[in-house]
Amino acid sequence: MGGGNHSTVTEFILTGLTEKPELQLLLFLFFLGTYVVTVVGNLGMITLIGLSSQLHTPMYYFLNSLSLIDLCYSTVIIPKMLVNFVTEKNTISYPECMTQLYFFIFFIISEGHMLAVMAYDRYVAICKPLLCNVIMSYQACSWLVVEVCVMGLIGATAHTGCMLRVVFCKVKIINHYFCDVFPLLELSCTSTYINEVVVLCLSLFNILAPTLTILGSYVSIIASILQIHSTEGRSKAFRTCSSHITAVTIFCGSAAFMYLQPSNVSSMDQGKVSSLFYTIIVPMLNPLIYSLRNKDVKVALNKIIEKRLFCISKY
Repeated sequence: MGGGNHSTVTEFILTGLTEKPELQLLLFLFFLGTYVVTVVGNLGMITLIGLSSQLHTPMYYFLNSLSLIDLCYSTVIIPKMLVNFVTEKNTISYPECMTQLYFFIFFIISEGHMLAVMAYDRYVAICKPLLCNVIMSYQACSWLVVEVCVMGLIGATAHTGCMLRVVFCKVKIINHYFCDVFPLLELSCTSTYINEVVVLCLSLFNILAPTLTILGSYVSIIASILQIHSTEGRSKAFRTCSSHITAVTIFCGSAAFMYLQPSNVSSMDQGKVSSLFYTIIVPMLNPLIYSLRNKDVKVALNKIIEKRLFCISKY
């Protein structure tokens, strides 16, 4: 992702969330705290799943991958964003901008498809429990994660490849807190029709395909749950899915609002607010949602704490 490609712009200026000086320190502290919670939460989830043998199941294998994705793509966005709050002019070079765009798209697409894979896993566990170990074998789970990464790779390569063809020769101020597709296209002094078609087509696929998979899975899950006669059985099945439904709603809703509309219709100020949800809030909330609302995670965490306390007390 070299920096030439007919562009006369060598660097961009990110405007950030606000230009009001009195809000800069407050926002810096808020997003710094958010990032710390995100890193600690996702690293904690990855570590807990790795250490707890009772969590070595397909559900937590996918949750482990989701936590890694959340950790990576929040790291692609937030550190550079924090710099904007403490510097007078937040610049980003052309190669850095294209690199940030590439990895952001890779991880955001991977996140959507990983949520769909997790919904499919819940469908198999609830609707086909006798075949669960066969359908969701370790090899099958590994292939699903590879496919998720391939989808992210294809999307990131297509979007960034098209962006590298765009000529930037006007203003170089990006009205956003990171290098995203639509804010960059606004700076083009050539036709962006092909780029917008690619964005719309890939966004339709990468948002609608996971959404339809999730909806199809949960329609089948709900139908199966309604056939369970015991109240306790129904409650347990709903609890298993509630965390995932919450995460999906926040992520897909905010992403769809940003990308499933023409760039001339979407307001960049509205886009910034929408982007905050899926770039910053979702990676922070996911480990909290899956830990606070998941009995297995709580039990595993308590066992590890008790084990550590026991080891300390021996010495």
